[in-house]
Amino acid sequence: MTVWSRWKQSFDHWENATAGILERAFRNPYVLTPAGHMLTTSLRLKAMSDALAARWWGSLGLPTRRDQERTLHALNKLQSRVFDLEDRLRDLEAETARRSSRG
Repeated sequence: MTVWSRWKQSFDHWENATAGILERAFRNPYVLTPAGHMLTTSLRLKAMSDALAARWWGSLGLPTRRDQERTLHALNKLQSRVFDLEDRLRDLEAETARRSSRG
């Protein structure tokens, strides 16, 4: 038996043993309720820090993430319009070439 297979076998045994314990613990309301409160609090703190960072960058005159997303969206719309115009122009040129070759 190789070292890897022995390690894998012991890891699988450990994983199976701890999975049952953790599954029971995570179904316990005494664990879930505080964990939910901690998650809610951390998400609120994250939202506050994002807002503070956006205000700070904005106060320096630099574009915020939202500004960059709006600009990227506008660029994508413009690029789509340019592609559509190029397709229409190509079709018109082909039509003009067919008409001129006919007569």
